[in-house]
Amino acid sequence: MNRLVQIWRAHPLLLTVFGMASAATVFFAVRSVLFFVYWSDPAHRDQPIEGWMTPRYVVQSWQLPPEVMIDALGEGPMPGKRRTLAEIAASQGISFDELGIRIEDAAKAFRDGQK
Repeated sequence: MNRLVQIWRAHPLLLTVFGMASAATVFFAVRSVLFFVYWSDPAHRDQPIEGWMTPRYVVQSWQLPPEVMIDALGEGPMPGKRRTLAEIAASQGISFDELGIRIEDAAKAFRDGQK
């Protein structure tokens, strides 16, 4: 403990930056492990498309490249708030079911092209 006090007195800025870097490393390591565990669960793969989902969630669940989702939605990534599939369908003036069919068809075409 005495050694830590000496280091603090000699290099307070360096020790602060080191502590912040260590905290960020731990945060991102824990976050990565949690994402890995969540998406490794077979229950989270190929989930039926629902209105609350975001395009990114479907990309992760269905293991699709983002370009496939962008093509299916008919619009590029939008800056700002993450929008749900139901909000996207409403903004395009189509039903959610129609959007869901477009996404499923695009996913099927992509997977058929992979074989």
